Amino acid sequence: MFNKAPSNDDLRVFCAVVERAGFAAAAQDLGVSTAFVSKRVRLLETQLGARLLHRTTRRVTLTESGERTYGWAQRILDDVDQLLQDVGDVAVQPRGGLRVCSSFGFGRMQVAPALDALTQRYPQLRVRLDLYDRLVDVAAEGFDLDIRVGDGVEPHLIARPLADNHRVLCASPQYLAQRGTPQSLKDLAHHDCLAIKERDHPLGVWRLHNRDREHAVKVSGALSSNHGEVVLRWALDGRGIVLRSMWQVAPLLQTGQLVQVLPGWRQSAKIWAVYPLRLERSAKLRVAVEFLADWFRHSVPREAAQG
Repeated sequence: MFNKAPSNDDLRVFCAVVERAGFAAAAQDLGVSTAFVSKRVRLLETQLGARLLHRTTRRVTLTESGERTYGWAQRILDDVDQLLQDVGDVAVQPRGGLRVCSSFGFGRMQVAPALDALTQRYPQLRVRLDLYDRLVDVAAEGFDLDIRVGDGVEPHLIARPLADNHRVLCASPQYLAQRGTPQSLKDLAHHDCLAIKERDHPLGVWRLHNRDREHAVKVSGALSSNHGEVVLRWALDGRGIVLRSMWQVAPLLQTGQLVQVLPGWRQSAKIWAVYPLRLERSAKLRVAVEFLADWFRHSVPREAAQG
């Protein structure tokens, strides 16, 4: 006689406990009692024949079996939601955990408010955002989604464009008044350039294109950083020429705080949603990416989209 398989409802309860790190918080989200949540998790443990959670008075953490179960539960529930969406023509509300990563500046200024709006639209979705100054291996590091600025995506990942964007050269009026305005890429060698080590981009090498031409320029200066907002602050203070995305500098160009330099040259830097192949059919991921695509279409400055 076969053992009874775990129910989808019990898997959802278990995932809620994991994502809320506690029985009481999960019960509040689910609209049930804490005793009911505890009972369903105990039943799931009995059916699987494994302890899934370490319980203390202060916190709940996953066991090794719990880690594996949580991964399986997410995939199973995503598949069930996809089934309902595809076959039953039911509007499925995305739920469960979503691990997202992005870069420092773009993550803080653009991705964070977008995810805030996403969870307000879909309150059953739990999102964690991690910010890095390096290129993240999405699949290996356990992320569901990477919101990435810049072209070039690994072949084992799926990438969907969210918005057009490009980087431009600019400097403050004070700097240009003191040092002059460069007339060609060669002139950059005689200027203070504010380099940034951001994710997979090499420090001090700017790859720029002008229509059908592309050129790599080696630049240098007294100041460099791994944080785009720091470098932008230096540019505003008149310390040199910076290469930054239009989503960040468009308002500063409009107000005259910065002036575009060598306007014929730019660097492509589209905004992408990057995720592992295993999540290609994830209902919650699809809904999140569609929401973000709509968000960035309206939040990225028009100048960036027009090029």
